[in-house]
Amino acid sequence: MRNKILILSLVVVLSISFFLPIKTNAQTIAEFEAEVTKYTKELQEKQAKVASNDKEVAQIKEKIKSIEKEIEQKEDEINELQEEIEKNEKEIERKTEESKKIIEYYQLSNGDNAYLEYVFGADSITDMIYRASVVEQLTEYNDNLMKELEDLIKQNEEKKVKLEQDKKDLATLEENLKKEQDKINADTASIKETMPKVEEQIKAAKANVTYYKNLGCGTTEDIQACQYRIEQARLAAARASQTSSGSVAIGSVPSTNGFYRPMEYGYVTQWYKGTSHMGVDLSSSNKTIAIYPIANGVVFARFYDSYGALVVKIRHNYNGRYIYSTYAHLSKWTVSVGQSVTQNTQIGNMGSTGYSTGPHLHLEITTCDWNTGGGCTWYQYQRSTINPTSLIALPSSWTNR
Repeated sequence: MRNKILILSLVVVLSISFFLPIKTNAQTIAEFEAEVTKYTKELQEKQAKVASNDKEVAQIKEKIKSIEKEIEQKEDEINELQEEIEKNEKEIERKTEESKKIIEYYQLSNGDNAYLEYVFGADSITDMIYRASVVEQLTEYNDNLMKELEDLIKQNEEKKVKLEQDKKDLATLEENLKKEQDKINADTASIKETMPKVEEQIKAAKANVTYYKNLGCGTTEDIQACQYRIEQARLAAARASQTSSGSVAIGSVPSTNGFYRPMEYGYVTQWYKGTSHMGVDLSSSNKTIAIYPIANGVVFARFYDSYGALVVKIRHNYNGRYIYSTYAHLSKWTVSVGQSVTQNTQIGNMGSTGYSTGPHLHLEITTCDWNTGGGCTWYQYQRSTINPTSLIALPSSWTNR
């Protein structure tokens, strides 16, 4: 009985996971047209923010270069000082040996007998005075030598400690500046990632209005639902016509319930954060690893974004509505627009094209797309994102799809 309850619970959980609610943002043609004017100002402000960030990042980079140069100079000073210390230590060793021989020869450590033997062993008074003077001078020389060397060692050690502290302070400053740079870059990236230029957005929005009017959608009808209904009806009619004539039925966007990771193995470098980061960033030890669709679908768009990133978009049929997956920063693409794909079709390779700090895949999932036929403007697109982890199992790292 307990096992049956457990199995039943598992079935319920799996059923829920297969039919997760997708947030939809219904729009009519009238609302769509009104939005074109509404969001243009906001996008222009974002562009100004990007320009401001770019300028600040450039200034921070210059500061970092200056700090790195200062660190390099300090390291040179440390190396020179180390060489000087090593040289002095050799001199200390040599002088110490010399001092030992003097002491051993003239005795200053075993009482006055050896001193007297040396002094009174003179052949004459003049020689005796000379010998006494030599002993005093050598003793004084030895004392001064040891004091100078001890002072030099102390100074060198103090300088070495100070330079090491300076180096740590500079490294800390550099780390702080880089953190600030990363913060600004992240802010900029959240704005720039897959973001089309304002002119492109307005052009695409107008093209979308025309597309849906020509499709036959009413001015007060949900354009995405309208599009799905009309396209599915046309496909059904086309299949019926081709089947009756003996032709092979045309393809369509295949229905899907299962979702897969877009690469064989990898790890997450940045999680979904809504409009501040509209997808997840994924990377791998293989910086050119093959990229696959997260599910069956049709290639909806393929283009370079306004910052030079290679982007592929795929349309999926999920629970009777279209959703879209976006793959950005590819090093190359291997599919064409209109091509049907499965989760095992390679669509490209991971790369670092466009606004990117290193090789990775930026993956977005949305309920609409700003390109023609996608059903929304860029403004609405940003708010139609789905957290990829709600559809795809994405641990911090993985070794299979």
